[in-house]
Parts: sequence; structure tokens; C-alpha cells
Amino acid sequence: MNKLALYCRAGFEKEVAGEISDKATELGVYGFTKLKENTGYVIFECYQQGDADRLAQELPLSDLIFVRQMIVVGDLLENLPENDRITPILEQYLANKNEHFNPVKSSDLVVETPDTNEAKELSKFCRKFTIPLRNALKKQGWLHTGSQRQNSITLQILFVRSGCCYVGYAYNDNRSSNPMGIMRLKFPNEAPSRSTLKLEEAILTFIPKSEESWHFNENVKAVDLGACPGGWTYQLVKRDVFVYCVDHGKMADSLHDTGRIDHCPEDGFKFQPPKRTTIDLLVCDMVEQPMRISQLITKWLVNGWCKESIFNLKLPMKKRYHEVQRCLKFMTDTLTEQNIQFKLQAKHLYHDREEITVFIKVKKQY
Repeated sequence: MNKLALYCRAGFEKEVAGEISDKATELGVYGFTKLKENTGYVIFECYQQGDADRLAQELPLSDLIFVRQMIVVGDLLENLPENDRITPILEQYLANKNEHFNPVKSSDLVVETPDTNEAKELSKFCRKFTIPLRNALKKQGWLHTGSQRQNSITLQILFVRSGCCYVGYAYNDNRSSNPMGIMRLKFPNEAPSRSTLKLEEAILTFIPKSEESWHFNENVKAVDLGACPGGWTYQLVKRDVFVYCVDHGKMADSLHDTGRIDHCPEDGFKFQPPKRTTIDLLVCDMVEQPMRISQLITKWLVNGWCKESIFNLKLPMKKRYHEVQRCLKFMTDTLTEQNIQFKLQAKHLYHDREEITVFIKVKKQY
């Protein structure tokens, strides 16, 4: 097994290809990508044996913006016989057992598909097929449930169409625990807009559960630029945060009723925080050119107007990966030049569409 299968949103295969090639090169790993648009996955084949396993361990999934899941796979198994799909899968696992891969270290099994309308038709089959396959793997002495051993893995099967699948694995400490790498959330009926799910997913993605009470409590003050009608503000208010809602539009009455907002009918690009007020968190979901948003957020951080920020960058139709690189480089270079120490993460979340979500936290100035 010397390939990576990388899951993504359908239509973003080129962005994944560019990103994995760059990240692999940084680690001294070389290979080539195979992709077909709108399939929801990309294959990256390494030239050097064992390099796919190395990437699966050393390249944090959290560092990949457009990738939802990353698994090591072998060659595509095609035309699996309907009366026995299990035997070819077992044979490939056994044939690829080596110094890099040992199925005895497995703790679980996942059988899934890419996130496409076509592949969704296979989901029912995957659920049913998981049971007999899991039993067969256990007979081999694999799948030690709850295993906490170092370098433990999850065996993963990716069906790309009927009778065709990639057989592989992912390291448990570097994989998404969500099915298909997707965090599915229930829309709260009382929220003013569906955009609320973007901020909820961002919070769950970027902020550890153990730290959430530090980031969100009744003493925290936030600014929501372009807040109307209040989808993002809703997520903050329900966590007891006080929010300055900056937008010429109308905020939902239910948010006013909480007593936790101050509606500021101003231009988000001109607004400045109230004097002698410490803003802990700046959030922004304004529809604007990504570089202009990057410059705006950077201004807040450089001026010390906020401590951290969660914001979206709306991507152009072409050269999306290039634009992301350009914006993040601008922010990184500017903050570094200003002697500001920071942590930056970015992800193309499930509830994002033609955009990515960025989280940046100022640590200290030095």
C-alpha cells in the first residue's frame, strides 16, 4: 500500500491535489495525483515505498485545509464477485502486511463511500456489508476494540462504485472520527439562519471541548461583523457571550430578547470596538473578496482590538487553492513582521460551500 486516498467535497479535487503535493514535498515525499472531478476523493501515489504510511503518520490531518479524511490504500479492487466480496479484501490486507502495516494493530473497521450523490446509493450496502466483513476480520485476530496501543489503526474500505473499492487503513491519532470525515449537525429551529451551522462546526473543529468554557462564558465579549440576521451571533449568545452585532440590516428579535447583544448599524469595514472594551473574539461571515477580509482581520489583530478570530474566506471560482495560499501568507507575513505570535488553522468545513473557515489566535507579542 503506497497510495493515499483523500476525501473532499465533490468539486474540490484539484485543490486537494495541489495541497497534498505541496505538503508532501515539504516532508521530502514525492509522487503524483490521480483525480476525476466531482468524485469526492483524490489518490496520491508515492514513488518511494513506505512514504504513504509516513505521510499518514507525520502529516496532521488538521493541517490539510481541503481534506476531510486521509487513508493509506493499495490498488483499486475491481469487479468484486457478488457472492464473495470479503475474500479479495482479506487477501489484499494479507498481501500488504509488512514493516509499515500490520492489521493486528487494528481496533475498528469502517466501510464508506465518497460524499457524492452517486456514491450515496452505495451507503446502504456499506452498512450491511460492514457486519460480515467485521466478523471475518475478527476471525483473523484483528479488530481489537478499544485498543490504545501505539500506532493503532482503523481498517477502512472506500467503495467508489458498485463492486469497486480501495482497501486501506488510517492511524487512529490522525484520522477523522466522523463518518466520511463529515461533521453532521442538526439545525436548531430557533436559529435565525442556516449559516449558524458553519460557526458551530468551526467551534467544534478548532476549539477542544476541554477549552470551550475558557473561550465562551458570560465574561467574554465578541464582535460579529456582518451579523444580520444573526446566525453566527446565535451560537455565541447561546454560549453566554455578549456580542456587538455590526450590520445595517435587522437582527432577529429573539436575539434582542436575550439581552446579550448590542446592535451596531455600521459598516463592518469601518467599525472599531468601543473604547476601553476588550474584545475576546471577532467573527465574520461577510460576503467579500477574500483578500479584503484577510486584511480586515489582520488589522484587528495588529491593532490589538481582539485576541482571536473565526472568519470565512469566500473563494473565487478559479484558482481557489492559490487564493487561499495568498491570503494566509499575507496574514502570516504581516503578523510575523509585527512580532505577533499566533496560531492559525484553516479548514474547508462540511457546512462551508465555496469558502473556507479560518481560526486565528494571538498568543503574545515578543
